[in-house]
Amino acid sequence: MSDIVVSLASPVPVYEQIRAQVAAAVAVGTLAPGDRLPASRDLARDLGIAVGTVQRAYRELEATGVVVSRRRTGTVVAPTASGEVTAGAAAPPPSAIVARAHALVAEARAAGLADDAVLDVVRGALAVPRDPAPDPDRTG
Repeated sequence: MSDIVVSLASPVPVYEQIRAQVAAAVAVGTLAPGDRLPASRDLARDLGIAVGTVQRAYRELEATGVVVSRRRTGTVVAPTASGEVTAGAAAPPPSAIVARAHALVAEARAAGLADDAVLDVVRGALAVPRDPAPDPDRTG
């Protein structure tokens, strides 16, 4: 998991940058259940940040069920292999959705959009209210 990158100049707190990158890697399958995350001290040293910052990110991930921490095994991606979802964790997205996300990113980059612009587009799409569930008592 050496591909975590943080920007100290970003308005997003460093712990949140780490949390978001790990959660995203789990969501798309780059990190699989049982994969071990680097020790807090090692990741902090590699990124040039305080150990407490990494520990906070790991605590946030554990609170949402993305990872589990144990004394001897360290911090690992929470098990979801048998279709069982850990407490508080969302089910992993279907592989078709992940494939479409990769296609969207590739198409957006080919069109010259910066990664931040792609995220803005997705956030904008998520901001659109969902269609309300049809009312079975109403006839239309």
